[in-house]
Amino acid sequence: MVFEKRRPSAVLFDRDGTLIRDVPYNGDPDRVEPMPGALEALGRLRMAEVPVAVVTNQSGVAKGLLSPDDMDQVNARVEELLGPFDAWAICVHDDADGCTCRKPAPGLVIRAAAVLDVSPRDCVVVGDIGRDMEAARAAGARGILVPTGVTLPEEIEEASEVADDLSDVVDRVLSDAEGPMAAVSAPWARAMGWSRW
Repeated sequence: MVFEKRRPSAVLFDRDGTLIRDVPYNGDPDRVEPMPGALEALGRLRMAEVPVAVVTNQSGVAKGLLSPDDMDQVNARVEELLGPFDAWAICVHDDADGCTCRKPAPGLVIRAAAVLDVSPRDCVVVGDIGRDMEAARAAGARGILVPTGVTLPEEIEEASEVADDLSDVVDRVLSDAEGPMAAVSAPWARAMGWSRW
């Protein structure tokens, strides 16, 4: 799929391994640690008035390894460290639940785009594993992979776009703009809280 080179309507980030260091099934806000360059990358997007959102699988809730409240506290800590996001779309199901939201299904991308009142096709999805890229592809969004130590070689090979780090992602996203695009403002999205399915 070839995407037009223009500024996206929103950038949707995976949480664990992309925005913050991946601590499996983390329910402890004190263990939240931003990935290198995450705050700066988000700051550049916010300055450019590009909405930012989080799309994250949190199967630890379905597995009973953390409570919804634990997860909410971790997400609140993410916002304390990285600033407010325009939308959160969270899947609390496990693989066996057969939901349409858990990545690699497209539901989280579609949900975040709906909350932001933009088309999924005008969004960029940023993640560190193949599931993130598959969810982007399934939703018709542009996917950019930022590999980490857990990213499989085949996931890198199959990704349509690979960036060195989050700064590289933002360089790509903002350099695509021919000119300023009308900002999409969705202040009401904040009042909706975190969207959990």
